[in-house]
Amino acid sequence: MDGKKPNKTKVHTVYKTEDGSRVPSVTTILGILDKPALLKWAWRCGMDGIDYKALRDNKADIGSLAHYLIMCHLKGEKSDTSEYSSQDIQLAENCFLSFLEWERHNKIKPVLIEEPLVSQSLRFGGTIDCFAELNDDFVLIDFKTGKAIYPEMIYQLSAYKMLLESNGYEVNQSRILRIGRDENEGFEERVIANTDTGFQLFLHCQCIYELQKQIRREK
Repeated sequence: MDGKKPNKTKVHTVYKTEDGSRVPSVTTILGILDKPALLKWAWRCGMDGIDYKALRDNKADIGSLAHYLIMCHLKGEKSDTSEYSSQDIQLAENCFLSFLEWERHNKIKPVLIEEPLVSQSLRFGGTIDCFAELNDDFVLIDFKTGKAIYPEMIYQLSAYKMLLESNGYEVNQSRILRIGRDENEGFEERVIANTDTGFQLFLHCQCIYELQKQIRREK
């Protein structure tokens, strides 16, 4: 069975509760936050005469493709990279090879891969990358491509952990696997021992998001 091709014009997953009500995603809720690192990077691109939007989109393509290659591998599916340039494929394969090297030193048995989940009580949804039995522990793994792990990634991971627990899964550990697109960006594995604070911040963002939506309706 072929894996689902990555779509450059990605359609966002719609999350609904059991009563049919649409609820926001984790990424939509966290979208209310400023991203200082992104603003600084865009400014630096401008100073260097670089179109930051084109560069950002290209990096997103590489990240999406790398993510897709890893997911296909974990699912045992065949990948299709025909929509991408040879340069993007090469950079994405660098990420994939780094993942394979990490996997060689870890015993991983996936339980859920790219699984959309909804919290009925907290009324938000999200799609986790991977929940697996890893080295005899049940672990939530979020894959990131890029040069650093930013705070919003931890907030996102914390919300995903709660989504799993809300759906009856016991999560013993949560970790981010950052896979650089080249040697300069490197490779980083970070276990987030305490997700409680990150989740509290996420809940505050959810509250602000809902209030903003209410204000827009009242205009």
